[in-house]
Amino acid sequence: MSSSGTLKSSSSTSHPHSYHYDVFLSFRGADTRKTFTDHLYDNLVAHGIHTFRDDEELENGGDIAADLDRAMEESRFFIIVLSKNYATSKWCLNELLKITECMAEKGSEVIPIFYHVELRDVRNREGSFKDAFSEHRNRSLLKGDWECVP
Repeated sequence: MSSSGTLKSSSSTSHPHSYHYDVFLSFRGADTRKTFTDHLYDNLVAHGIHTFRDDEELENGGDIAADLDRAMEESRFFIIVLSKNYATSKWCLNELLKITECMAEKGSEVIPIFYHVELRDVRNREGSFKDAFSEHRNRSLLKGDWECVP
């Protein structure tokens, strides 16, 4: 199924460098969608920052993976809300992999937010992150080479 035209159109002004979005939010919905991420999204939009959030921008029936990839390619900045269960989601981890590609290919900037998790657990893949990566590795759920992700 073609993914062209499945992102909802927006009434924002044009952005330099052919970016469609100022910010792409990456988060684990079950952890933060109705709390922290909603507040963050609302505040970004209130300040005129054109922000991609999956439940606002994706249309039903589209090719979600392709639409997410395209939205990430069209985003200038990334805010990653790293929460306890972020790494349990193959969608979140595949977004993270795509974000690292955008960083390498076009110098995209990332703002990590550690929401009820410790930096050391994320950096060293300890705690819930260690368990999640082990589970994904055992089930071969991840695309790409995760050993290269910082």
